[in-house]
Amino acid sequence: MRTVSFVLISALAVPSMTEAAPVHVEVRSADGGHTLFRGGKPYVIKGAGGTGSLEHLARLGANSVRTWGAEDLGPRLDEAHRLGLTVTIGIWLGHERHGFDYTDDEQVFEQLERARTAVLAYRDHPALLMWGVGNEMEGFADGGNAAIWSAVNNVAALVKRLDPHHPTMTVLAEIGGKRVANVHRLCPDVDIVGVNSYGGVRSLADRYQAAGGKKPFVVTEFGPPGAWETSKTGWGAPVELSSVNKGRVYEAAYKSIYRSPQALGAYAFVWGNKREATATWFGLLLPDGTPLNPVDRLQWLWSGKYPKNRSPRITALVAKGATTQDPGAELVVEASVSDPEKDPVELTWVLEPEAREHVTGGDKQAEPPTYPERLEPQGPRKVRVRMPERPGGYRLYAYARDGRGASTANLPLLVRGPLSPGVDAGSLPVDVLSTKTPRWVPSGYMGSTEAISMTPATHDGRTGIRVEYRRPDNWGGVVWQHPANDWGDRPGGFDLSKAKRLTFWARGASGGEKVKFGYGLLKPDKAYPDSSGREAEKVLSQKWKRFSFDLGGEDLSRIKTGFFWVVGGAGKPVVFHLADVRFE
Repeated sequence: MRTVSFVLISALAVPSMTEAAPVHVEVRSADGGHTLFRGGKPYVIKGAGGTGSLEHLARLGANSVRTWGAEDLGPRLDEAHRLGLTVTIGIWLGHERHGFDYTDDEQVFEQLERARTAVLAYRDHPALLMWGVGNEMEGFADGGNAAIWSAVNNVAALVKRLDPHHPTMTVLAEIGGKRVANVHRLCPDVDIVGVNSYGGVRSLADRYQAAGGKKPFVVTEFGPPGAWETSKTGWGAPVELSSVNKGRVYEAAYKSIYRSPQALGAYAFVWGNKREATATWFGLLLPDGTPLNPVDRLQWLWSGKYPKNRSPRITALVAKGATTQDPGAELVVEASVSDPEKDPVELTWVLEPEAREHVTGGDKQAEPPTYPERLEPQGPRKVRVRMPERPGGYRLYAYARDGRGASTANLPLLVRGPLSPGVDAGSLPVDVLSTKTPRWVPSGYMGSTEAISMTPATHDGRTGIRVEYRRPDNWGGVVWQHPANDWGDRPGGFDLSKAKRLTFWARGASGGEKVKFGYGLLKPDKAYPDSSGREAEKVLSQKWKRFSFDLGGEDLSRIKTGFFWVVGGAGKPVVFHLADVRFE
């Protein structure tokens, strides 16, 4: 249930083919099944979602690509049309876990207007297939918030009024809870149900029908089981399939989807490269565009033929010794590698710290440090690993390349030692700004520190501060730290494992102020990092508003930086108010 980007429409480039007539697309239903028609002819979606090369995708036999947003799509739509590809254009809808409030009329109206702008820009483009209204905007709970579904239907209704030639679809995070019922009950203007499904995709059609699904569906993301669905090591690291085994999963998933008379097709995830849980979990391509083993399988499924030169294959990684070791200990890892055409294969190794969180909901993850000095090749297929000194989890990656394609596999490793969890933070809620029982200190001034001032203030009796950044340029920010003035060099932090969310109230002095808020700023490259971290930019209004971060599933055992804010130069000073920052 992943996404490639959370970029909202800021500026839309009008496509160069605005004079072309739209190609009419519709769903026709008969005998309990559904068929998509494009230009009067049956059309089965065989595509992928992502930002990788469209020319490469078309060569494989795909016929469609999916986007998550509608920003600057004109050139990509033109290229897709030239290559014979259609495009499902995503209209991004806000997520509550990113701070969007579906009870805030102003936010909901602005979202509707962004949808209007997107539809007016691209509705006549001949590459357009359908509109994807939102992606997993219902979140990962039971999907029961009626306000969200009302907003989804309002956007879908607007789209249908502006563009009668293309169907509307909304995309769900699987089909559990109240999702299927709410789409059918509360979204009459949604024509098609999109479902992002991974580990459960092979049973999706039966489960959808059992849940009361009557509308046609498209599998809008499918791929290997997610990190939330796979087995774990004894210390909690998810076990990732090799790219060879992922290819088998894509094939089995694809075949199960197209057996259903309710399915209109599917989009493989992700046509590109994306760090989520690991560096290789969902990407069909390496960062340089090199295709991995599943792409060979997809080409066969889409076109009926494999590439003339197939990717090499890593079939196993075998550790000559335990994968849990003391700091500085050594072990040897050997890869079993082959190539279908007997081409020379180059094998490279990368060692990284394990991700702090594996269930990200698609949020972008930072690139971690690597440790090349800890790796010593022992011939063409082996590497000696000298374990890092800092206790914790690591992951060893193997990449095999033959000059045309690639294969990947990885192995989780653990360095023994005290992980220095934080001290018990006490009963919840925990107030970050509290002056009576302070836990973190606002000592981490960043950027243009001379331009920052924070003075006490209140909001309805709640503890708060007035923040001023006086420069019109550069940037500034403050971090609440434990211990004070520590940037990850000393033990500290608090254990907040029982917390489910971080909430805070904020308002701008003028309205429109953009401020980045978050917690957990210290990354794994520090001696004593935060065990988890989140951040998001918020746009403030003059009215007080409550924001929140959903902390479910995160490791909160050591939170050294309990909160931070960052602002960039906006051409004028920035003033905002902050209150009642609490872990609940």
